[in-house]
Amino acid sequence: MKTFKRILFWVLIIFALIQFIPTDKVNRPVDHKVNFADVQRTPQKINELIKGACYDCHSDETIYPGYAYVAPISWSVKSHINEGREHLNFSIWGTYNQDLKKSMLERSVQAIQNKTMPMPGYIVYHKKANLSEAERMLLVQYFEEMLKSKTY
Repeated sequence: MKTFKRILFWVLIIFALIQFIPTDKVNRPVDHKVNFADVQRTPQKINELIKGACYDCHSDETIYPGYAYVAPISWSVKSHINEGREHLNFSIWGTYNQDLKKSMLERSVQAIQNKTMPMPGYIVYHKKANLSEAERMLLVQYFEEMLKSKTY
């Protein structure tokens, strides 16, 4: 029992200390001249779906939930956000070249259809991201129309 208490004590000390390791949660300012919703003049319903399901990881408009401030969970959250922004950042959409935009839209369609995005773990804590089949189809149709008309 004494060993258990000693281990528990050190685990709590380490847990308390890692809270002082910061993660950058500052979003860059959004330039509306290159932001997806502004550049594409996205319809309100589509915009709401994208913001609710995608923007926390795929834009510079991330809203960090309370659990994102507790290490080591905060490290994982920040890692997912960084990775999401690397693959697609709606806030800098206008800076991408046409080939990259086309590729991002095609991959987005696949991810939505295959239900790999939004990530299942994200959906658990973010109800707006839990898209219905109709909402998924709406996003797919919107992105496919952009691809077909080359208005990306």
